[in-house]
Amino acid sequence: MISAGDFRNGVTLDIEGTVFQIIEFQHVKPGKGAAFVRTKLKNVVNGGVVERTFRPTEKFPQARIDRFDMQYLYNDGDLYNFMNTETYEQIALNSDTVGDALKFVKENEICKVCSISGSVFAVEPPLFVELEVTETEPGLKGDTSTGANKPAIVETGAQVAVPLFVNIGDKIKIDTRTGEYLSRV
Repeated sequence: MISAGDFRNGVTLDIEGTVFQIIEFQHVKPGKGAAFVRTKLKNVVNGGVVERTFRPTEKFPQARIDRFDMQYLYNDGDLYNFMNTETYEQIALNSDTVGDALKFVKENEICKVCSISGSVFAVEPPLFVELEVTETEPGLKGDTSTGANKPAIVETGAQVAVPLFVNIGDKIKIDTRTGEYLSRV
């Protein structure tokens, strides 16, 4: 059991039968009256965000989320196929479950599949990926000091803003959480 006074970002809770993850929390001590905890909670199953306040003494059971390393195999229309690398068991997830998680992931890469009580609700890509630029405007010599960006398409089809000196064929490192260019490889 976790009391509201011990809330931290990223903690998952079971509140009235629904699993929520804490996105933001703030301990508020008004000049008059009792202290309370203001939170922003994300429903991990459907992605909805709600704001709620709690008394610091309220307690909730911590939700257990299982994360498995699975290899992304291929996309078959609306289904994304994954394989457990230990048991070789395969599962197919629909595009609603996967969402935008795989826009920077190539086939045969390892992802984390998140489930609650055997029910898969999300896919987490690796934090950083290295992808090849397949389409962008040509870079010019000396375009390094301005800090300007240009759009580029990577091999998975996703668009990324890259510095002016990046050319077609360059391998770049991307942060999958923000979709930002980090460096050339």
